[in-house]
Amino acid sequence: MNKFSTPDYVIFVIYFIIVSSYGYWVYSRKKKKGISGSHDFFLAEGSLTWWAIGASLIASNISAEQFIGASGQGFTVGIAVAAYEWIAAIALIIVAVWFIPVYLKNKIYTMPQFLETRYNPAVSLIMALFWLFLYVFVNLTSILFLGALAINSLLGGDPIVFHWVIIALAVFALVIALGGMKVIGFTDVIQVLVLVIGGLATTYIALTLVSERLGLGKDALAGFTAMLKDSPEHFKMILAKPGPHASQADINKYLLLPGIAMYFAGQWIVNLNYWGCNQYITQRALGSDINTARTGILFAGLMKLAMPVIVILPGIAAYVLYKNGGLQQEMNAGGHLNADNAYSAVLGFLPKGLKGLSIAALTAAIVASLAGKANSISTIFTMDIYKKYIKKDADEKGMVKMGKIIIAAAMLISILLTWKDLLGIGGSGGFNFIQKGTGYFSPGVFAMFILGMFWKRTTGASAIVGVLSGFALSVLFNNFAPALFGHETILYTAYPDSDGVYQIPFLICMGWSFFFTMLIMIGISLGGPKINPKSFAIDKAMFKVAPSTLALIVTTLLLLAMLYVKFW
Repeated sequence: MNKFSTPDYVIFVIYFIIVSSYGYWVYSRKKKKGISGSHDFFLAEGSLTWWAIGASLIASNISAEQFIGASGQGFTVGIAVAAYEWIAAIALIIVAVWFIPVYLKNKIYTMPQFLETRYNPAVSLIMALFWLFLYVFVNLTSILFLGALAINSLLGGDPIVFHWVIIALAVFALVIALGGMKVIGFTDVIQVLVLVIGGLATTYIALTLVSERLGLGKDALAGFTAMLKDSPEHFKMILAKPGPHASQADINKYLLLPGIAMYFAGQWIVNLNYWGCNQYITQRALGSDINTARTGILFAGLMKLAMPVIVILPGIAAYVLYKNGGLQQEMNAGGHLNADNAYSAVLGFLPKGLKGLSIAALTAAIVASLAGKANSISTIFTMDIYKKYIKKDADEKGMVKMGKIIIAAAMLISILLTWKDLLGIGGSGGFNFIQKGTGYFSPGVFAMFILGMFWKRTTGASAIVGVLSGFALSVLFNNFAPALFGHETILYTAYPDSDGVYQIPFLICMGWSFFFTMLIMIGISLGGPKINPKSFAIDKAMFKVAPSTLALIVTTLLLLAMLYVKFW
């Protein structure tokens, strides 16, 4: 395995200079025009183009979680994990057509503001505090930890260097985030270009390595074809339900991705909650007009279809290589097989120059996500807590100043939590840590949003009960249901995990938690007025789409159908 060379360092430094210089140029232009209001800092109001919105959505979404976590799942499970990417494309269509018009018509700038406008201040405050906790302690920290871990492993794995990488990533993201959402949005365009080019280079090398290992020469296409033949089970989107004599490996896969059942359960909740009810994501579109926002979101949906090529295929390639005697040392670093090593293991074999480009791509994904998440933390705290409860007379300048302080504070907290992995992210696997960290709350949150948008009878009392019951039901199904109700019921089948503890697949738990939360919220709301006074005004005209928008939607659906037909 070759180490970093001079061309690698040069390429990485060039990337750093380009992103920093472009970000400073955007910031300087904004400053010269005298744009310094809070809405510009937090939302880049009216200044992001459709391509900047789409690129920023992808740059903020694709991070170490995907490069390291999803690639690791590709190693373990295969293409089935691409469901998180491909169903996201449909979720983005739903968000663009039905969610965004509701937000824009009602001048919604933050998710807590949505809850206060639709329900009451109590619901808004509870959820603002919840999102701040989730974003800092789960998302920001896990992105920083996984990113630093991946980059450090390529630099030799020195614990001291690991800490320097943590600081470098946090500072780089901090500098971009302090420029505001406009700087984040436009620098994300460069970040996505670097991410895609570097990611494709890594995938190309991974497929070439497979081709060489299997005696087919240096031919990436031959490598891909050989992977299909060598490990066909890794190219199935729908995993079969384990039978009585299923291996533990197959059971573990099903617990992660429960076949066709997940498409009737948690997969939709994960995606619609993430893309439609998440400040970190919706923030990019909330400052734009409806057509710009829709086009940007749908552009992101098209890009999501290609993401598995960059973040999952290298993991599958690593599995094929490992299965055929390659990457033994790299995948067993630390004395045991660790699937999260898959992406780093492939990166280590990149030639001079390309390694620097791929590290730049990984850094771009991490920094873009950190900056975007920090801005969302700052937006929620400043607009939904500071302005409303701490300093009600805060002016525009004061709000921007507080926003910058919160960005710095959030980064500092994430550094402290990451320094010695106080949250145990490394032990649970990055992808699982983030999915489960958010998944316990997703059913209640999504039920509260979907009913609040489209059912005028939904009450504030039902929203509070919904969030609490959604969490309680998630805990029940995930931790206690098999012991209380048995391993096989009309609602679920539980399977033993690697420790012999019976578990219900997480996405099935999420689906039933959402279903029963909806029933509870509907039952409570039926006791209120037929039309809640705080319900949103909705008309059919809001949801009409332009012909160009419809063309994007049809294109996305056709491409998605082709992918599922191929890999079903």
